[in-house]
Amino acid sequence: MNEILTQEKSIYIQIKEMIENDILRDILLEEERVPSTNELAKLYAINPATAAKGVNLLVDEGILYKKRGIGMFVVQGAKSQITAKRRKHFYDDYVKSLMAEAVSLGITKEELIEMIRESKDDGE
Repeated sequence: MNEILTQEKSIYIQIKEMIENDILRDILLEEERVPSTNELAKLYAINPATAAKGVNLLVDEGILYKKRGIGMFVVQGAKSQITAKRRKHFYDDYVKSLMAEAVSLGITKEELIEMIRESKDDGE
């Protein structure tokens, strides 16, 4: 969790996303303890209540759970839950708008697929 907070979105959302990213990158493993709200607050120089708000969002989503007196832990299957959620958001946020723009420009699915293949080849 060495990311830098920005002004682009609420701090508690950024805390939530940083924890999710660490789970996706296997920095935080399933059944592993997550930094406490006080640790997060100290690390990012933020209010512990703000850190708690981000952590509690993950509890509400079933990504983290609390062990009384010990702390918050990553649930079994958290990585796959986060991946599925982000894939859906990717489809909703990018693919649908990409397809709508392609249709408005008269680009066929086949042409679009070819463009994606070409862009992949350019990046390698």
